[in-house]
Amino acid sequence: MWKRPGRFLGWARGRGGTMFHVNHEPGAEIHHTDPFAAPAGQRSPVRRLRGRLAAPVTLWTAPGPAGLTVSSTLVAEGEPDRLLGLVDPESDLWAAVEEAGRFAVAPLGPQHRQLADRFAGLFPSPGGLFALDSWVDTPYGPVPADAGGWAGCRLDATREYGWGLLVEATIEAVDLAEDTPPLLHYRGRYRGLTD
Repeated sequence: MWKRPGRFLGWARGRGGTMFHVNHEPGAEIHHTDPFAAPAGQRSPVRRLRGRLAAPVTLWTAPGPAGLTVSSTLVAEGEPDRLLGLVDPESDLWAAVEEAGRFAVAPLGPQHRQLADRFAGLFPSPGGLFALDSWVDTPYGPVPADAGGWAGCRLDATREYGWGLLVEATIEAVDLAEDTPPLLHYRGRYRGLTD
């Protein structure tokens, strides 16, 4: 009998993302939701609150290259301009950011749903995370060629925050290509803006 690797179980529970269970046995069922998720009434009230806060989906990358889908990114204008985010301290991205001391952040659009799932560890990535799509190399890390823009950040500080790592950075470069609608994460699913 086929079993889902433990890493994917952790991602489904830790990230609250939609998982697709594929079983290649005859008569197997494909689920449109995570069959291992706790029933709605048994979920943490804080997790349910977090799910009700729509968040922009961004891709963080670093030289190496490494990358991770992040939906907890905040930009603060000032002297200097700053960026904050929560990342997985055990991710390949964090190891690369820690080594390089810099990273890129690109807001994703509706066309990037599959890319977002790939970098969240929820979708297969044959050949590696960066094997598909078109990429632009930057000193901070590769960014999707069709992203509406990106920011180059210098790592300033980190600290444990909840189950994640709070990353504080200074924005050193901003490249805004075009105004594109954002990809949002809301109640465990990707959504787009509606008027």
